[in-house]
Amino acid sequence: MSTRLPSPPAASPSLRTGIGLRAQHHADIVARKPGVGWFEAHSENYFAAGGAQRSYLTKIRADYPLSLHGVGLSIGSTDPLNRAHLREIARLVHDFEPLLVSEHLSWSSVEGRFTNDLLPLPYTEEALRHMITRVRDVQDVLGRQILIENVSSYVQFTCSYIPEWEFLTSLAEESGCGILLDVNNVYVSARNHGFDAHAWLNTMPRSAVKEIHLAGHTVRPMARQEILIDTHNTHVCAAVWDLYAAAANRFPGVPALIEWDADIPPLDVLVAEARKADEVAEVNHVAAA
Repeated sequence: MSTRLPSPPAASPSLRTGIGLRAQHHADIVARKPGVGWFEAHSENYFAAGGAQRSYLTKIRADYPLSLHGVGLSIGSTDPLNRAHLREIARLVHDFEPLLVSEHLSWSSVEGRFTNDLLPLPYTEEALRHMITRVRDVQDVLGRQILIENVSSYVQFTCSYIPEWEFLTSLAEESGCGILLDVNNVYVSARNHGFDAHAWLNTMPRSAVKEIHLAGHTVRPMARQEILIDTHNTHVCAAVWDLYAAAANRFPGVPALIEWDADIPPLDVLVAEARKADEVAEVNHVAAA
């Protein structure tokens, strides 16, 4: 039975593509107010009660819609849910009233020891029940719907028997969460594991997808094949733009975001990527109409 919680506000038709908020750009954003639709902040960067980070976030929130994107809750872990961490997220949600709040379909910790990565789950019925319980628990604390993002993966569990897209869809249906569709992650995993990225995309329920991510990746040659790594350190590639065009057609009006987390360029580069995403979405909305 689904948990019924407030959904995020419907995306405005005029809501343009956003960009990930990075400390290097704080002062520039406040001074210039670039023409992007919104900003997405990594929740953990703003847990401090005061200081420059919170001050900039307050100023930026005054001019733009905001989303909060968590990377440290380890929601899929079998460790007990970190209540202190969750309370900090709840405080941010209360203070900044974000348009969207999101986490990942992943785990990062075992017995309190953390990896520096978002690790994929085994796609089994047991793992699905565990995620449903955890997501409901988080939503109960926050008092609102969260979004869960698909992650890139480089290996697969031999015990997995539920397709990732089916696992994520069932999680949304039974927990009441929404889906953060990372188009780059779909492409990276599809190339690494040999499935059809467009077929994956077409399985996603239109009503569940509330946000889309776009990012760059790195291609690494291996002994037998190339491996794609989700590095977020470069431009969105042509193949991911093509996949985003299909996503914009299938999920019209869903807000998109440009992520760039390493080798961070000047703000204008991210703004240009966001404008390209707007153009791709607009062309596909017109074509669909």
